[in-house]
Amino acid sequence: MSKKLAEGIDALVLDVKTGSGAFMKKEEDSVRLAEVMVETGQRMGKKVAALITDMNQPLGRMAGHSNEVIESVEVLKGGGPADLRELSLDLSAWMFYLGEKTPSVEEGRRLAETMIATGQALEKLRQGIRLQGGDEGVIDEPQRLPQARFHADVPSSSGGYITGTNCEQFGIALAMLGGGREKKEDKIDHGVGLEFHKRIGDRVEKAEPLATIHYNNDARLAEAKALIAGNYFIGDSRPQEKPPLVHRILGA
Repeated sequence: MSKKLAEGIDALVLDVKTGSGAFMKKEEDSVRLAEVMVETGQRMGKKVAALITDMNQPLGRMAGHSNEVIESVEVLKGGGPADLRELSLDLSAWMFYLGEKTPSVEEGRRLAETMIATGQALEKLRQGIRLQGGDEGVIDEPQRLPQARFHADVPSSSGGYITGTNCEQFGIALAMLGGGREKKEDKIDHGVGLEFHKRIGDRVEKAEPLATIHYNNDARLAEAKALIAGNYFIGDSRPQEKPPLVHRILGA
């Protein structure tokens, strides 16, 4: 919060994760963290809202630096996975509202949808990249981003329905392959990533790919494949309820 407040902001929208892939695994802990941050901002005279959002399964279909950039650009072009698109609109709606660009959150969402449909959202990304001396050409040619040379599927050991996942273990698998740091001195391979094919509630057949690994070094590939496969939980029945994308909204 100190960094955010030091930037001279008037309003702040926080995305506070909860679930297996979050820093706070339990929802009550995520809520308490959000309450503290909202209160801190409000005591400093800022308008603050916190959305408690789900990380019991991957957000979107991709993990890894280049992969996630490409997927984010797809959302700004009007595509991308439904859950990532929805959360992006939710967060944007609250920011437009708190920033007094719209009189309500609902109108903020409509404005966000319009910004995407007209290309203004994508143009704002181009502008941000340009001002920071980056290569804005990656928006139209994503292959200019670091790419993994090899791909390997992670097959399901059985058929059934995806009843849950452990996102934290997916993150550990990504780090094993070089897509994250296991030690602070580790160098990150930005081309390494994971592509998820199955979500909670989906049907999967035996040997059908659960995920695809994008990698450059196979030294720990077998270990990573086993870790990913073992943290997709498969049952005989489709779960009656899927985790909500937004659990709660605090503040504002």
